[in-house]
Amino acid sequence: MVELLVVKAKVREACGDMSVSADFSDVLNEKVNQMVQKAVWRAKENSRRTVMGRDL
Repeated sequence: MVELLVVKAKVREACGDMSVSADFSDVLNEKVNQMVQKAVWRAKENSRRTVMGRDL
């Protein structure tokens, strides 16, 4: 399992009155982790040490 990048309580809060399944936060966390890793790769490919919004 990857390190937790999303806060489950905030995810539930953002979903409002909708129920949130047990695996939703885990899947969301994995997708966020993939996005971050891709952004890091892109920044490195552009010879930068700063990850920017445009890397997403």
